[in-house]
Amino acid sequence: MSDQKNQPNTNEIRHSYDDEIDLVRLFSIVWKGKWVIIAVTLVFAIASVSIALYLPDEYKASAVVQPNESGGAGKLSSLAGQFGGIASLAGIKLGANDSSDAVIAMEVMQSWGFAEEFISRHDLAVPLFGAIGWEPSTNTLRLDEDLYNSQKKQWIREAPKGKTVQPTSWELYQVFKERVRVEQSAETGLVTVSVIHYSPQIAKKWVDLLLEDINHYMKNRALDETQRNIEYLEQQFKNTSYAELRAVFSELIQEEHKSKMLAQVSDEYIFKTISKAKVPEERHKPNRAVIAIVGTLLGGFLSLLFILSLGLIRYKD
Repeated sequence: MSDQKNQPNTNEIRHSYDDEIDLVRLFSIVWKGKWVIIAVTLVFAIASVSIALYLPDEYKASAVVQPNESGGAGKLSSLAGQFGGIASLAGIKLGANDSSDAVIAMEVMQSWGFAEEFISRHDLAVPLFGAIGWEPSTNTLRLDEDLYNSQKKQWIREAPKGKTVQPTSWELYQVFKERVRVEQSAETGLVTVSVIHYSPQIAKKWVDLLLEDINHYMKNRALDETQRNIEYLEQQFKNTSYAELRAVFSELIQEEHKSKMLAQVSDEYIFKTISKAKVPEERHKPNRAVIAIVGTLLGGFLSLLFILSLGLIRYKD
């Protein structure tokens, strides 16, 4: 009985002894390969620091705006509850889209079509696609001479397969998406429009241009829609003899004219500026310290893993 009771203790001692041997073996393998680990880690550290120093500074300019829902085009939906039943008798559907004008504007700002017109209108292809840095002393962009000849002012890149020497609309849009951010706070409903660029002045300027253009775009969109509503309602007013429907059309026409007037006098039609964009003084990225630390740790981990794997393979053999 006593021998059976002592057996588990003997097994535990044996397992503990084996674990101790394994740890000693692993430590021995690491110790023998310590110079390899140090050398590889040092190489990774130097490489990561070099990469961090090579990467150009990029700056982020942001503006905070408030959706101006009172500037929404048309008032058909505002009278839907009051006149919807009567209007439906004449085959007229009152009501607006589920999406607000602000949500539509945010999607438009990030769309390919808007980006294409925005880049073309303000001639932004070169600073968007050809820039690789910024010279603070002269406040000038550094351009990639393999892509764009600044003296001749023409693109000279080797076009990728299926592309042209001059960047295509799709290529410009891909870069545009990386540099422009439009985000809405779930808590406050405020919208932040941001641009990241090598030049802090350009980043701030593009934010201003984006807000100006989207307000102009949505304003013209609303005016066109309102004018179509007015023409349609006036035609329906002429075609009906029912007094109730004529009252509905008359009220709707008045509301549409009010909407048209408000749109014409409002520059900040869809987004009202709460906090204007400023020229950033500190870089947004790269975070050179993080790059250097992560690169060094990665080198140490990979070299340690290599030494342990090699040592264990040799031990098994």
